[in-house]
Amino acid sequence: MPDSQSNRRQFLGQAAKIGSIPLIGTALAAAPFQPTSTPKTAGGKFVIIPTHEHAGDLDERLDFPPEWDVHVQNMAGYKAPVQTAKQLAGQMSQPIGTKTLRELAQGKRRVVVTFDDLTRATPTYAMTPWVVAELEAAGVKPGNILFLSSYGTHRAMTALEIQLKLGKDIANKYAWMNHNAFDCLKEVGTTSFKNKILINQTFMGADLKVCLSGIKVHWDAGYGGGAKAVLPGVAGLPTVEYNHQVILAGNRAQTGPVKIFTNPMRKDMIEAARLAKVDFTVQLLYNQKLKPLRAFSGDIVEAHHAAVRLAAKTYCTPLFEDADIVVANAYPLNAQPSHGASWIGWSVKQGGTGVIIIQHPLGSDPIHYLNNKVAGSRGQTYWDLHPRPPRPGARDSHTIVYSQYMSRMIMDNYAPGTDFCAKWADVVKILRERHKGSDVKVAVYPYAGMQHQEIELDG
Repeated sequence: MPDSQSNRRQFLGQAAKIGSIPLIGTALAAAPFQPTSTPKTAGGKFVIIPTHEHAGDLDERLDFPPEWDVHVQNMAGYKAPVQTAKQLAGQMSQPIGTKTLRELAQGKRRVVVTFDDLTRATPTYAMTPWVVAELEAAGVKPGNILFLSSYGTHRAMTALEIQLKLGKDIANKYAWMNHNAFDCLKEVGTTSFKNKILINQTFMGADLKVCLSGIKVHWDAGYGGGAKAVLPGVAGLPTVEYNHQVILAGNRAQTGPVKIFTNPMRKDMIEAARLAKVDFTVQLLYNQKLKPLRAFSGDIVEAHHAAVRLAAKTYCTPLFEDADIVVANAYPLNAQPSHGASWIGWSVKQGGTGVIIIQHPLGSDPIHYLNNKVAGSRGQTYWDLHPRPPRPGARDSHTIVYSQYMSRMIMDNYAPGTDFCAKWADVVKILRERHKGSDVKVAVYPYAGMQHQEIELDG
């Protein structure tokens, strides 16, 4: 956490000075049952966290007892300036390793543009207006521009979700379709890792292939973005399974967060993107409010490498060690909250308490066809996987899950003995019972789903 008190006050306040506080953006929420305010905790401290990515983008207040020592662990770049549309256009117009998009589009008739789904926080709508403007300026007709979702083996997206990603005007004006990891695939070659590459045949049928991605930490492939738009993005299930199971399982020591340049899993993805002949990419860095910080365009490998070099300096977060309580907000990756929850294992003291926040109407989105296939191939059913056997949390810690959208699907992901709370006041009650005295140290990772430790790049 930064030492300056001014930085600390950006998130940490004194609730005694304020009455009932509106939850910012509540009226914009895309889900029912939203609370409109939260009562103050007399004399207490509070932390404001972002929640509900792509579903209202709310800020929520977390109250803490006044005697507790609360530390907010912000990432290094949390104050980086947000880019305007004009600034982004200037950055996207200076490609790395390729011609400009307008030059590449000259004479092309069929153009495909990929984009990720809502499990990724990328504000794709910040890129799409510039992309279609450049394509049309090159003479490509609007009816020949197709947006293709690149979510790998996740579930298909709805029309509303497409609008949230691309922007409503873009989604309504241009054709879009969902990727299908099971059918309509074309084999384009085999990588040096012996992975047979099956790619969406509509993607391969385009005269110009453009991939739009966001940069976030990835627990296996180093960072998101780049060649992941192809593998797993628009790849077939057998290809994804080989990459995610065979290559990953055989090279665990070389994979992991921030490992990009020597990571076999990532190298396999890059070879797949080369076989698929991607023409142009835009890689976007964004802040804790999902606002654009920097765009890199051009070659799908070179532009991505430039982006992750900046990301490593932007998303890195100092580790608070031996905290009695660790609060990890899964935002903006609520669909896969285990990523954000990793901070609990790194920060909590032996026998402490970890709080996982999953504030999103979709909760832990359970639909992932690769995971389903792997479980099914072992003969496992739902009843074999749930309930999970009792087990202690990280470092024998106790676990509390806080979600306004508590459901059996969320609870099934945690071992018996876990506390589940739909109200923050109930979380605080349990914490008070577990942690007595005035020297309780609390570490809050306010957007843990996108934060990573201060790790050096591998190249």
